[in-house]
Amino acid sequence: MNSRFSSPMNEIHLLAKLADMKEEHYRQLVTLSAIMELLVEKGLLTRSEIERKAAELDKFTDPPPYPTA
Repeated sequence: MNSRFSSPMNEIHLLAKLADMKEEHYRQLVTLSAIMELLVEKGLLTRSEIERKAAELDKFTDPPPYPTA
């Protein structure tokens, strides 16, 4: 953040936005997990069907710009 437009307050706002995004991401992940569990419990989908579809959809995304394990 070495921009001449950067200030400590701008950095605080940026960090606050990042924290908000992290919290929202967590809530969305919990909701999605609950929906998947309910679909499996009700016998509408199997875990392997969900995994296969996730792998299929993952092929459409660009690889991350950082190494993955």
